[in-house]
Amino acid sequence: MTHAVDLAVIVAYLVAIAVVGLKLSGRQRSATDWFTGERSLPWWAVMFSIVATETSTLTVISVPGVAYGGSFSYVELAVGYLIGRVLVAFVLLPLYFRRDVVSAYQYLGQRFGRPTQGLASLTFLVTRLLAEGVRLFAGAIPIKLLLAELGLDVNYVVIVLVITAVTVAYTYVGGMKAVVWTDFLQMGLYVVGAVICVVVLATQVGAAGWAAAWEAGKFTVFDFAKPVLTSPYAFVTAVVGGALLTMGSHGSDQLIAQRVLSCRSLSDGRRAMIGSAAAIGVQFALFSLVGALLWARNGGAPLSALHLTSDQVFGEFILRDLPTGLSGLLVAGILAATMGSLSAALNSLSTSTLTDLVTSWTR
Repeated sequence: MTHAVDLAVIVAYLVAIAVVGLKLSGRQRSATDWFTGERSLPWWAVMFSIVATETSTLTVISVPGVAYGGSFSYVELAVGYLIGRVLVAFVLLPLYFRRDVVSAYQYLGQRFGRPTQGLASLTFLVTRLLAEGVRLFAGAIPIKLLLAELGLDVNYVVIVLVITAVTVAYTYVGGMKAVVWTDFLQMGLYVVGAVICVVVLATQVGAAGWAAAWEAGKFTVFDFAKPVLTSPYAFVTAVVGGALLTMGSHGSDQLIAQRVLSCRSLSDGRRAMIGSAAAIGVQFALFSLVGALLWARNGGAPLSALHLTSDQVFGEFILRDLPTGLSGLLVAGILAATMGSLSAALNSLSTSTLTDLVTSWTR
């Protein structure tokens, strides 16, 4: 009965997000409206959509695990993200807005010719499909575990098909408007879920747990001692690597560029781009805090002693230790992260296919 309530919460979420997505989508008058939301979306909604798009199930479940076994080192990456997104905002975004494109690869076509545009688009299509396959499967794992607790052996294929069908429904009808507004709501859901976890864990560990985590260095953000060439979380590595990564993903990847191009103006696009770096830093800190408090709750026990991996420790807590209903809410939050990145991929893949391949090479 306990997990039946959690399952009911998840089903209610799936129904609600489909209905809300369809209601918020509005009427699309042209393909450009579908691709860019009539370029009428507020910058703050686009900012949160960017964050939701780059946040997958893997992020939600892995960041607490990194903090459990280490520290707040993930937050260090956000510094590099900020540097990279500032460069994108002032170097690349003016090029896209000035040429009035709906795809980042259209600029390549105008600058270097259609073969370059088509090659870039094909590369994006293949790599994005592979990435979304991994994210979608990862999102199905907690659902299968929850159903197993109810004695239901549901195949992964069925779970993936249900998640995909709901996401496709509102994405197909609503286009970019539906994607951005549902991203905004879905991000709110998994952030609220993380806050609930922090509150629950904080009451369990008490002041002594916070002190123990502090003494163990769990709240350390910047690490200047680790070797640059071998540690991914050394200060220079994290900042430089984060900047280079975000310049590629947010400057030339259609998945993110399309969101920014739905803003009302270049200045709004810059606000959304730079603001997303600050928002992702806060998000990393929140999920890292969950991991530090989980460490304190388990008395500092290493993951090997718990027979868990870093990607399992947060999921185990959600399914086993949260009160009835809250487990379902947190699993729904993981689903929200999965569906947010999936809807973004569906929209950007459609846009790139039509604008960079079909209409670019046909009349």
